[in-house]
Amino acid sequence: MSLPVFMTDFLDSSLEAIYSLQPYLEPTVVLVPDFVTEQIAALADAIGFDVPTCSFTLALFAGYPLGLIMAGLPYGPVRHFFSLLLGAFMLQLTTGVQWIHQLITSLVVYGMFLVLPRKVNRILVPVFLMSYCVLGHLHRQYINYLGWDLDFTGAQMVITQKLYMMAYNLYDGQVLAQGKEERASKKCKQFALEKVPDLLSFLGYTFCFSTVLAGPAYEFSTYQQACDGSLMLDSNGKPKGTPPSNFWPTLKPFLTSLLNMGVFVFVSTNFPLLDTIDPKNNTPVVLTEEFLANPWIYRYMYTWVGLIGIRQKYYFAWKNAEGSNNIWYAGFEGFDEKGNAKGFENANNMDIIAFETAPDTQTLTRQWNKKTSLWLTRYVYIRTGGSLIAVYSMSAFWHGFYPGYYMFFLSVPLMTFCDRIAKKRLSPYFPKGKWSFPYGIASIIATSFVVEYMITPFVFLAADRSWAVYKSNYFFGHILCVVFYIFVSTFVPKPKKKEA
Repeated sequence: MSLPVFMTDFLDSSLEAIYSLQPYLEPTVVLVPDFVTEQIAALADAIGFDVPTCSFTLALFAGYPLGLIMAGLPYGPVRHFFSLLLGAFMLQLTTGVQWIHQLITSLVVYGMFLVLPRKVNRILVPVFLMSYCVLGHLHRQYINYLGWDLDFTGAQMVITQKLYMMAYNLYDGQVLAQGKEERASKKCKQFALEKVPDLLSFLGYTFCFSTVLAGPAYEFSTYQQACDGSLMLDSNGKPKGTPPSNFWPTLKPFLTSLLNMGVFVFVSTNFPLLDTIDPKNNTPVVLTEEFLANPWIYRYMYTWVGLIGIRQKYYFAWKNAEGSNNIWYAGFEGFDEKGNAKGFENANNMDIIAFETAPDTQTLTRQWNKKTSLWLTRYVYIRTGGSLIAVYSMSAFWHGFYPGYYMFFLSVPLMTFCDRIAKKRLSPYFPKGKWSFPYGIASIIATSFVVEYMITPFVFLAADRSWAVYKSNYFFGHILCVVFYIFVSTFVPKPKKKEA
């Protein structure tokens, strides 16, 4: 769809004015030496990668030696400074002058924290953050619709979560200190902040080198405890318990990320969904006449495998980041009251097996990008009285404005309704358990079968492409959900309640 001429003229002139500032901002990119840029360009050329992708990948891997250094630094300001400096370096390495967006966002929000009442900030800060994120997405879609380039929006999505949470953390701290009865604040009590952190701690968190590029966006208190020593030491400076080894919690996600990278390269090469030469302008592989001439089951299974391959790049980034957090114990959950170690879940953003074998939509959404799911649960869902509309809307806006996102999100309720009625009407008649037969196994297969169809617009993005893919599959996922819901609600009786 083309925009009116007057609108494009306005947008073009506005963007030209913004771009004119670039020469004044380029001197801020001071942390990346020229020889580093040159070596990365040479490496990218040698292995057939584009420079931004190569830079991003190397920056993720650099999180491991940097995490090792972080683990050896003394607790306190030194850790915050190191986190800030290396996080800024990674942003400048991967996005160049666009790193300024994260700096502007951080400083503006910090100023709001210092000046405005916390009750106001819990509204204005999220509005500012989401507006900035939305404008970034719209800019990207306007200048390069359906194209891909590594710009600031990925890191902006992460910092949006971090500062959004902090606005509520500060509000909750005030509410709890005043003894007010607010259910949501009590639920998030462990993350509440009594006062605004100092600027160095704040920037160390927002620019944290092990989370700035791919997340996970864990709470400020999680970061602070790993930096000030309170994760390991009590108020008297004595150990809370015996720290567990972080060797396997670091190595396992690292090795997993390497496997994910290998699977992604293999599958994307052999089962591409988009045109490999010009994915932006050429017809997607699965919509070409040649491909559509194949039997439906072949086309569907091909797409299924292709989607599994695409997910690997997200698994790679999240698992890689998980290990780089665990190496300096930021991913460690601490000790219980008896001094027993809890585990390493703070930086776990993805349970791959649990996601790929999810028996229902609820489990599926909780296992995908888990820290984003927690952000939406703690700071959107329970803050709006349990509004799923607010959650889905926030998630959609946070992702961007391609029609494909909304075609998927509008389809999710259909699957949710089917899950709920199946649990009420069908599950009581069968043995319980995820891997039970036949209900548990059938649930896993059915969920994967339908979700792989529903999710395709997330890849094809444009409305016409997404609709064409749904159409090529005869809209079977939507039809099955409607038929299933009507059939079960009409013909399957409600189980009788057991007598006490």
